[in-house]
Amino acid sequence: MATLTGKTALVTGASRGIGRAIAISLANQGARVLVHYGNAKSAADEVVAAIRAAGGLAEPIAADLRNAEGPHELARQVREHVGERLDIVIANAGISKAATIEETTLADFDDLFAVNVRAPFFLVQQLLPVLGDGSSVVLLSSLAAHAAVGNLSAYAATKGAIDTLVKHFAQALGERGIRVNAIAPGVVETDMSNFARTDAGRDFTLGMQAMMRVAQPDDIAGAALFLASDDSRWVTGDTLRVDGGSKL
Repeated sequence: MATLTGKTALVTGASRGIGRAIAISLANQGARVLVHYGNAKSAADEVVAAIRAAGGLAEPIAADLRNAEGPHELARQVREHVGERLDIVIANAGISKAATIEETTLADFDDLFAVNVRAPFFLVQQLLPVLGDGSSVVLLSSLAAHAAVGNLSAYAATKGAIDTLVKHFAQALGERGIRVNAIAPGVVETDMSNFARTDAGRDFTLGMQAMMRVAQPDDIAGAALFLASDDSRWVTGDTLRVDGGSKL
């Protein structure tokens, strides 16, 4: 794995779960990491403390991505921290809502698209002045974008939008040397997928994937690290499935 020493990264939703694992992985490879959080300040501070204790560089940074101005405010803070150059953006922050079509409310639908689609779109837009040749943007897709999994139709639609954005962003920004990709996890044992911690959830997960265990956040972090590094310098516009062979 190519080193990230001297590079600066932003990881959104980095206070727990997949985002936390990604932030720590990037820092372990030498990157300075901006650890974004929405309202879990203490958890974000713990991530920063863990990175610093291991000899890494990290700072917490807060913004509410449900708010329409949240991505703009986050980008403003990031630019203040990094100056003229940001090398890596991992737009991990996201929310989920399990509901049937009949049960899905307008508020649920709007919240899902606000956090999962609008926020990464405008965050990338607002960070373009500090992204340049060799930089990497990684968005978070999902198994649900290409397979029917539970009652997740509205959530799945947001991740389908991410798969589409990746291609358009990659095409538009390639001439500037900016790579844009996505990772699509399957079921991962996190707070957002806490049903995987139950016996029924574990049985459901194992019943649809080739690898016979439930994924942990570190399993996803490795893929994000690859796409963030120069080892993936000829990869753009792609969505990398990291799902243990789910729904083959």
